[in-house]
Amino acid sequence: MKFRFRRQGNDPHREKIKQDLFAFSKTVEHGFPNQPSALAYDPKLQLMAIGTKSGAIKIYGAPGVEMTGLHKDTAAVTQIHFLYGQVRMLSLLDDNTIHLWEIVQRENRSHLVELHSFNLPGRPGIESTSATRVTVMLLKLSCDLLALGTEGGGVFSESSEYAGLKLAICNCIPLFSVPEEYKCGKSLGPVESLQEHPQDSDKILIGYSRGLVVLWDLNSRHVVNLFLGKQQLESLVWERSGNSFVSSHSDGGYMVWAVSSSNPCTHDPISSTIPYGPFPCKAVNKILWRTTELGLLFSGGMPRASYGDRHCLTILQDSSHVTLDFTSRVIDFFTIHCTDKEKEFDDPSALVVLLEEELVVIDLQMAGWPTVPAPYLAPLHSSAITCSCHISNVPPKLWERVISAGQQQCPLQNYENWPICGGKNLAPDPKQKELLLTGHEDGTVRFWDASGVSLKPLYKLSTASIFQTDCDHNDSLMQAGEEEWPPFRKVGCFDPYSDDPRLGIQKISVCKYSGKLVVAGTAGQVIVMVLSDEKSDHMIDVATVDLLQDREGFTWKGHDRLPPKSGSVVFAPGFQPVVLVQCMPPAAVTAVTLHAEWNLIAFGTSHGFGLFDYHRKVLCFSIRCTLHPNDSLAMEGPLSRVKSLKKSLRQSFRRIRKSRVSGKKRALAEHDAEVTPVQRRIEPRSADDSLSGVVRCLCFADTFLRDGTHHGPTMWAGTNSGSVYAYALDVPSQEKFSEQSVEALLGKEIQLMHRAPVVSIAVLDGRGNPLPEPYEVSRDLAKAPDMQGSHSVLITSEEQFKVFMLPKVSAKTKFKLTAHEGCRVRKVALSNFTSVSSEEYSENALVCLTNLGDIHVFSVPALRPQVRYDCIRKEDISGIASCVFTKTGQGFYLISPSEYERFSLSARVITEPLCRVDVCAEFKENCLSSLNVKFLGNITVTAN
Repeated sequence: MKFRFRRQGNDPHREKIKQDLFAFSKTVEHGFPNQPSALAYDPKLQLMAIGTKSGAIKIYGAPGVEMTGLHKDTAAVTQIHFLYGQVRMLSLLDDNTIHLWEIVQRENRSHLVELHSFNLPGRPGIESTSATRVTVMLLKLSCDLLALGTEGGGVFSESSEYAGLKLAICNCIPLFSVPEEYKCGKSLGPVESLQEHPQDSDKILIGYSRGLVVLWDLNSRHVVNLFLGKQQLESLVWERSGNSFVSSHSDGGYMVWAVSSSNPCTHDPISSTIPYGPFPCKAVNKILWRTTELGLLFSGGMPRASYGDRHCLTILQDSSHVTLDFTSRVIDFFTIHCTDKEKEFDDPSALVVLLEEELVVIDLQMAGWPTVPAPYLAPLHSSAITCSCHISNVPPKLWERVISAGQQQCPLQNYENWPICGGKNLAPDPKQKELLLTGHEDGTVRFWDASGVSLKPLYKLSTASIFQTDCDHNDSLMQAGEEEWPPFRKVGCFDPYSDDPRLGIQKISVCKYSGKLVVAGTAGQVIVMVLSDEKSDHMIDVATVDLLQDREGFTWKGHDRLPPKSGSVVFAPGFQPVVLVQCMPPAAVTAVTLHAEWNLIAFGTSHGFGLFDYHRKVLCFSIRCTLHPNDSLAMEGPLSRVKSLKKSLRQSFRRIRKSRVSGKKRALAEHDAEVTPVQRRIEPRSADDSLSGVVRCLCFADTFLRDGTHHGPTMWAGTNSGSVYAYALDVPSQEKFSEQSVEALLGKEIQLMHRAPVVSIAVLDGRGNPLPEPYEVSRDLAKAPDMQGSHSVLITSEEQFKVFMLPKVSAKTKFKLTAHEGCRVRKVALSNFTSVSSEEYSENALVCLTNLGDIHVFSVPALRPQVRYDCIRKEDISGIASCVFTKTGQGFYLISPSEYERFSLSARVITEPLCRVDVCAEFKENCLSSLNVKFLGNITVTAN
């Protein structure tokens, strides 16, 4: 009796097991940084840095070498400068602060950490900091001086030391004579460019917005040369010898100036050129001069009237002239070239261009200057991502065939020639291959290598070739209208515009053992594909399915179907269509599943669901229409703008009325709070809610449905109104697939009490384990499921998890998530967690993401809560909607249109950067404490 009233506490042994199984960590960000704003490169360490408008700094080197740092304040990074060879860098933010970063070694790996920050002072007695607002920074190659060009105003003379960063704001007021047009107190404008002399590090070139350029001697503090430009200045660049330099201007032109000690004041340049004149042109924002094979490189300068909306970078080499035409704005660019002062030429080998939406690298040594495929920074959003699917433990045969198909699409996919190769990747080779499939708005499915830190593109599948669209006609018109001047060359793969929004991919299902793929789209198209190693030329079989079953009173107000091509279509090696199933009305497909061993697919929309035999290319049973008489929105489609204002107002008032009633009832029941666990009251949803007929999930399972002694194939479907339909299937043997058709009989129908949408359905075997995938048992790739014990089905709704025993469908256990936690289920998955202490021990668990962005893990089938983690901000609705879990306890979600955040719930399976960046001892001795910072503001001028 003494144990009768003992309070149950945490079991220490169980807590230790949970620590060995579960651990939450955000590991790596895949894709392209959102809103990049700054670029830098260290030729000694061969590292590249990218800064963003959100204050992030990302370091990239060889594949697998990645580091990320985040400023404390969310301010845009405007400039980044490496301290040459010192694994240190300086960043300038738009709040006029400078930050010092260093790559440090911890636990035998490199991390990017912020050491110091410095707030630049303003003018004494004036709150505004415009006088010292930095417009440009120059860090000398010797790393002993940092020059800061400012917007203009006063010039300070003081020195201070802050956290080891020595700042000397020197009084640099050179006095010299200028022509009459520079008099009368006119401002010279902000400092636009600072360039160190390539042969004499004591001299720097200072360029002012109004066009004045000064060659300044830092030691003697006097003007060596004065260059009187008459056009608004944009940028400067030295020629390697230091005998001349080039200035680019706002009128779309550039000027070459000679530097001569005999002529301290130069009025006219050697040459002045407007490459795309004579009509008004846009500014040349940045220009580079590289000797030997290459000449000038500059961004901008396009004719305003004709090509003012183009984003271009021009390469000039003797008589060669190429205009690289990008689909997004040029942020910055640099060349990888020889930096040894003793060498005669620059000999550039690669051009790296950071665009607003992608990174493009051009090989300058190969004929034709081809692009170099990037092993990281892939533009995931080259077309907007609409869905995703993860495949764990990819079989070697499928992996090789996918790579082969991708190589035939892009023969130059060789990452060995990647020019940014600093650091060393210490991560071991992944034990298994992983694929991430992303569906896109333009009808493409892209296959990514998700095995490691770098998300690499492998293969792109396009479904647009199956249908008749206007894209081919538009392309021919564009090509016919192209002029020979300027000599445009399309570069990059970012294309935000879809030829037809109906092509958008909504659902993907894959069988990794048979090479079968099902892709479903926005216009009701369901395409069954098979992986082929050979080119094919065949017609596409089309099967039309009427989900309304000729119901009266329903009129589809949405978009039309995509018309398939009638003739023979040529398909490249890769995934090729077997049959096209067209749902009518052509609403977006909301659920799809595939069972390759039975040659069956199931699909559902907002109107109903069906079962299709893709081997015999016939429907297997009469369509189940789930449409409710009041489902008016289901007849409008996702692309329709028709809204029912009256209905939405009625529902809003109904919710308010219900909340008042439930509030009164809660007040009466407050005295019971100490006796029973706190549960929120969940109001039953009305059966006439809009879109109640949407099919949310489908699944196949070999289980007990008719009775407890005979198991067989079944199909399960769950809807938005909390209805679950279970069908018993009669699937013929493989020898009789072509002779007999699959028959289906409705075996069970379940209606959840609160009519909450069904998010997921999964059948568990006698031991409570998920059933193996098709072909896993027949090919001895997995243990056979337990068919002796009683099977159960786990049904997940937005509000609760519930386990029913089969075949009687009697409730066994449940967990009311909404009642206990006040949240709703958005994503679920069954994952296997292996202990970090022993590889022999593992547990299956139910992983759940809620609308609040937190993740819950429950035991299966007991549904006991194990751990809970905060993962995504609850305001990030798109991030929550995009989340996809893996079978090994990891996950992905979009943190921006172009980036996936990867996280792990497993203590054992973690994919994170493991790299090291080493630096030579001679550079380690160079300390930042000797770094002087000089402000170079407006120059005080005098008359002749």
